[in-house]
Amino acid sequence: MRGLKLGVLSAVMLFASTTAQAQSNMDDVEIKATQLSERVYMLTGMGGNIGVYVGDDGVVMIDAQYKGLADKITAAIAKISEQPIRTLVNTHFHGDHTDGNAAFAKQGVKIVAHENVKTRLAANEKFEREGLPTITFDKSLEVKTGSTAVRLKHYPHGHTDGDVVVWFPSSNIIHAGDLFFVDRFPFIDLNAGGNVQGFIDNVRAVIADIDGDTQIIPGHGSLSKRSDWLRLVHMIEATREEVMTMKEQGMTEDEAVAKGLSEQWADWSWSFITEERWIRTLYK
Repeated sequence: MRGLKLGVLSAVMLFASTTAQAQSNMDDVEIKATQLSERVYMLTGMGGNIGVYVGDDGVVMIDAQYKGLADKITAAIAKISEQPIRTLVNTHFHGDHTDGNAAFAKQGVKIVAHENVKTRLAANEKFEREGLPTITFDKSLEVKTGSTAVRLKHYPHGHTDGDVVVWFPSSNIIHAGDLFFVDRFPFIDLNAGGNVQGFIDNVRAVIADIDGDTQIIPGHGSLSKRSDWLRLVHMIEATREEVMTMKEQGMTEDEAVAKGLSEQWADWSWSFITEERWIRTLYK
C-alpha cells in the first residue's frame, strides 16, 4: 500500500505539472492522423500517441491524451470512419494517456485497461470517476469488434505495473505504449511498479514476437520499427553499465550525476527525462 500511495503521489505530481502545461497550449494543438494499414491509424497531438482500429461495428481507440483535446480527437476519427468510437484502451495510467477518459466515457465509450491501471486511477482523488476503466483484465484480453479482435497483453513491472501492448488484427502493427520512447531516455516510474530490468525484459519479449517489418506506434515519438526498439534497449543496458560501474567504484548518486554519461548519449536527453534524471533512475 505504501508503494501504491507513493506511486499515486508521483503520478498526481506528474499529472498536475504536465496537464497544467498542456492546457495552456491546447488551442494550438493539431491532431494529425497517419494511415498505417487499411484499418489502423496513428494519431498525434499532445501527450501519448493514439492508435485507432476501424472495426466492422465500431472504432477501438488506444489512449486518450488530454480531456481538452477530446473534441479534436473525435473530429479526427470521424474523418477516418463513420463508425462510432466504441472502446478506449489505456496502455497504462499516466495522465497524458488517460486524462481524456471521462470525456469519451460520457459519450458511451467503454474503457478497458489492466486491473492495476484502474486501481491507480481510482486512488487518485483528482481523477474523474467517469473515466475509470469499466472492463479490466489480468494477463490478456481480446476486444471484439465485428469478426475481428484487438489483442491486449500485459507486461508487468516495466514502465509501470499496468503496461499493455496492443496487437492489431490482420496487420503487422502494434501499439507499445510507454514501453517505447523513440531515441530518448525512457520514463521508468519506479514509484508505480516500474523497473529497469523489467523494462528491458518486457521489450525483449515483445521484440521476439515481431519482425523487421512490424510497424510500432510508440508511446512517444515517431512511427518506428524493431531496429529502433533494439537501439533503445542497447542504450538502457549500456548506460546502466556505466552507472553501475560508478556505483561499484563508491560514487554517490550525486557524484555519478556530476560525472555524467558518455558523450554518445547526449542526444537522448529531453525536457522530461534529462540525463540527470536518467542517471538517478539507473542508480536506484
